[in-house]
Amino acid sequence: MNTVDEIKEAIQKNKKRLAKELQESKELIFLIKKSMSTSLSDEEKDKIKHQLLDICKAIPAFTVFMLPGGALLLPLLIKLIPDILPSAFREDDNDLEKEK
Repeated sequence: MNTVDEIKEAIQKNKKRLAKELQESKELIFLIKKSMSTSLSDEEKDKIKHQLLDICKAIPAFTVFMLPGGALLLPLLIKLIPDILPSAFREDDNDLEKEK
């Protein structure tokens, strides 16, 4: 496999992960709007908590990536601190394929 094919594969894999994260964020917005008019179930409260934590995890990863040399530093940080990535980016590729 050459470099171009590897890049294409990485783009496709992360495209699915980003789409999943955006879908989860839309659900978060819906649940927050719902909470303004009615009370939420415990499951819905857990979903909100989980999604807010994912958003909070994405900000430091993005910040590190934007630093000079961050593209080299981010993979190292992911190895050292695997929880720095949002949940959609930590899931196995096979799990993403099953959900589609």
